Amino acid sequence: MSLSSTSSTSSSGTVIPSNPLESLGLPSPLILGSGSFTRKLILGEMNIPFHLLVKSIDEKSIGDRMTDPRNLVLTLAKAKADHLVSELSKSNSDLTLPPATTTTNSSDEGWIILTADQVVIHADYEGVLEKPESIEEARTFVKSYERSPPSTVGACVLTHYPSNLQVLGVDSATIHFSASQLNKYNNAGQEDLIDQLLSDGAPVLDCAGGLMVEHPLVQDCVDHLEGTQDSVMGLSKDLVWRLLSEMKEKLSLQE
Repeated sequence: MSLSSTSSTSSSGTVIPSNPLESLGLPSPLILGSGSFTRKLILGEMNIPFHLLVKSIDEKSIGDRMTDPRNLVLTLAKAKADHLVSELSKSNSDLTLPPATTTTNSSDEGWIILTADQVVIHADYEGVLEKPESIEEARTFVKSYERSPPSTVGACVLTHYPSNLQVLGVDSATIHFSASQLNKYNNAGQEDLIDQLLSDGAPVLDCAGGLMVEHPLVQDCVDHLEGTQDSVMGLSKDLVWRLLSEMKEKLSLQE
């Protein structure tokens, strides 16, 4: 995507100012509490300066994976934020925050922390699909996508530190695959899609549901999306922009 010096347009058509932090007068850089390559890529496309600061949590021990996926991803994204804030607040913390700048002299000082989580849901499975635990499980996931479309459910939480003000939201998208395109990989003598992705170095086991919709091999199999590609990739630009705007409003009320 080509970005102008003044604004960019999300895949849903929303016009987002170039460097939303500067546009809203929020502290910069953003603190990214996620090691996801695609989330870093999306923030870069939005011209949002960020500083990576990640503290892992035991995700498997948190939340109910058999009921509401929206509640699960919100719970996990919030838990990541709360853990990071807790670590930053320790007097002996090994985490270092970068100098923050803002275009305003107000309560907007401090840092904005972004944490996120995503799962995949599918009609064939009870509960959610997370990162596949094996190559065979990834193959099983992809085979099911021939029968019906998977959907991604992703949460984003913004936390202002040190005030602990939070805003949060969820975005979802559905990926309709072409069964004929997926089936072409099952012909005798051909590698299946997962094999080809692995041969190309794609981190299949690091993607919820084994999905990498941004990869050319996968894109070739997609018929159409309900939602946006950035949402499928793990971070909706529209949602980030909306939450940053909400955070600005909340902080303004503190002045």
